[in-house]
Amino acid sequence: MKVHVLGCHGPYPCAGGATSGYLVEHEGKALLMDCGAGILGRLMLKWDPAALECVLLSHLHFDHASDMLVLRYYMERMGKTLDVYVPGEDESPLRQLLTAPAFNVRSYPETLHVMGLTITTLPVSHPVPCRALRLTDGQKTLVFTGDTSAPGGLAEFARDADVLLSDSAFLSTEWTETMPHMSARMCGELAAQAGVKRLCLTHLAPRHAPEAVTADARAVFLAAETVTPGQVIDL
Repeated sequence: MKVHVLGCHGPYPCAGGATSGYLVEHEGKALLMDCGAGILGRLMLKWDPAALECVLLSHLHFDHASDMLVLRYYMERMGKTLDVYVPGEDESPLRQLLTAPAFNVRSYPETLHVMGLTITTLPVSHPVPCRALRLTDGQKTLVFTGDTSAPGGLAEFARDADVLLSDSAFLSTEWTETMPHMSARMCGELAAQAGVKRLCLTHLAPRHAPEAVTADARAVFLAAETVTPGQVIDL
């Protein structure tokens, strides 16, 4: 399994950057996790969007799903249909905008099997319905937290994962319980509790220096790093 980091900032991109989007490649096939601002053009450098197996949207905030609106035009031009999975209880205007012949918009099932992977989800705390995602081929496991402010049941959900891709929008020095995202230190604590092998910090605020985010997490979990656009994470 490989994860191509197409974009990693939030809630808006840095100059020349992109928000949340990750191309997951396995056994010669690929799916897309999140499709935020600036992702479609970067995806096209790596993979034909019409050849994706599906799109997994952790939630429907614009920094995670806005490029779905222009992806629709491409799919219509190519005469293709794409399965798009979203939290089932979300009836936001963006979900209504995704309703088009180009997309089969579906609620996450209890378990999804696609391209040799078993995918399960966990509802996480965020202002809108959001899912953490666990993808495994039986040997390697990737867990993506989606956006969340409270680890909740994530430690068990991420148990022994090879890679934890975690929302780390804040530094511990600025975090309060009113924040909608975790701090980098909280991500490190989650990684340690879950016994994961590697922590990859994402949803990076453009105002933060990556070194400061990494140091915040490494205070409690040494195998932590901030991701960068274009990075390929090998599992």
